[in-house]
Amino acid sequence: MGLRFAARFIDGIIIGIIALIAYFIAGDGFVGQFILGLVSALLGFAYFTFLESSRGQTFGKQILGLRTLGAAGGNPTQAEAAKRNAFLLLNIVPLLGGLLVFIAYIVIAVTINSSPTKQGKHDELAGGTQVVKVG
Repeated sequence: MGLRFAARFIDGIIIGIIALIAYFIAGDGFVGQFILGLVSALLGFAYFTFLESSRGQTFGKQILGLRTLGAAGGNPTQAEAAKRNAFLLLNIVPLLGGLLVFIAYIVIAVTINSSPTKQGKHDELAGGTQVVKVG
């Protein structure tokens, strides 16, 4: 689970840099916070969905030698990748979005840790996706 966390952290830095640029452009205050949440949610969801369905891995996973497999064993379909990462859209919720995503990460971590196949709740909801070590 440590490598998966590290990969998400690397990907989070990539997404965070772009979201912070949007925040600084939008300005401080409620509007800036809303833009930050919106950009974080949409960009994060698009980033993970596109890269997992097209390449089987995000840049963080690539760096750490991980790959996401779809239920059929190849790259996840766009639908599987979208379902797997839908929790990131919770960031859109004003004021509570970040907390909701944090809670989702805790649920995912607990379910990965307790699963014999190391699949989280998000993998289960996506029809059985799985993250594996490659190479």
